[in-house]
Amino acid sequence: MSKPVLHVVVASTRPGRAGLPIGEWARDRAVASGLFDVELVDLAEVGLPLLDEPHHPRLKQYEHAHTKEWSATVDRADAFVFVTPEYNHSFPASLKNALDYLHHEWHHKPVGFVSYGGVSGGTRAVNGLRQVCSTLRMFPLLEAVNIPFHTEVIGEDGAVKASEVMDSAAGVMLAELARMAEALRPLRAA
Repeated sequence: MSKPVLHVVVASTRPGRAGLPIGEWARDRAVASGLFDVELVDLAEVGLPLLDEPHHPRLKQYEHAHTKEWSATVDRADAFVFVTPEYNHSFPASLKNALDYLHHEWHHKPVGFVSYGGVSGGTRAVNGLRQVCSTLRMFPLLEAVNIPFHTEVIGEDGAVKASEVMDSAAGVMLAELARMAEALRPLRAA
């Protein structure tokens, strides 16, 4: 049986963002686990405009090429890791917009979170995301990587210098993602 496809989704689209190096670290950690076929999905590159489809996403009557491409991207994933900052006690609008574009494509897929920010490590953003993901019939994991004071783990070269706690938390989250992706496979196949 083939490995599940994991999309590591970088949520922040802000210039100068820390999300890309953190997302690259998460991707590299997932690749090193050997549990998944891994793709990095950068919402800054995807470049979705504010939801502009005339029909409700449940209908899957997409009119725009960017929506059809986004649908195909999300459809091919079996699991997700959302890499998100915390903006004003929540997650960025770019991620909410990306989630709202689609409906069925998210169903029965587990999602883990790598969050970053100040003292809270992005945990308030993840709390909001759990509700949205549950509504989309995703399976949000309890296991997560929370990075407080994230600027301290990004070196002068722009690369993440992960702590043992980050690496350990990532390992636990990825193992659970792989387990849940397999358990939910029959639901996705249906």
